[in-house]
Amino acid sequence: MRRTIAILVENQPGVLSRVTGLFSGRGFNIESLCVAETIKSEISRITLVTSGSPAIIEQIIKQLNKLINVIKVIDFYDTEFVEREMALIKIKAETQSRAEILRIVDIFRCKVIDVSQRYYTLEVTGNENKIQAIIDLLKHLGIVEIVKTGIVAINRSKKD
Repeated sequence: MRRTIAILVENQPGVLSRVTGLFSGRGFNIESLCVAETIKSEISRITLVTSGSPAIIEQIIKQLNKLINVIKVIDFYDTEFVEREMALIKIKAETQSRAEILRIVDIFRCKVIDVSQRYYTLEVTGNENKIQAIIDLLKHLGIVEIVKTGIVAINRSKKD
């Protein structure tokens, strides 16, 4: 079972290493990892995606809560949340394919952020399915390189 977990930690050297060490030391895989400071510079938020049985996920969460410098662990299971990922895609932009690329950009509401004689670099934001769908459509046009940020997630606001 795939799970998205956010971890609020003290923004200190070595904290990320301890979190990832917990996973590697127990043979758990991290499928996605994103880390940044929060609105408070002394606190960072680690968003990670992992997979495992409910018992394994429970063990991971308990172990994370025991780590020094961990302030709070948020498991997004059983909550409504929004998750997004950003990808930069460099694609060959041959004269005959430029119009098709721009149609795809329009359909997926992404942006062309860099243009050269032979290449376009696209920025696309969305869930994993959206990013995979645009990659699948662009493959035959000649994707040169893909860079992804990793997933970030936040709880949905309560509807008033």
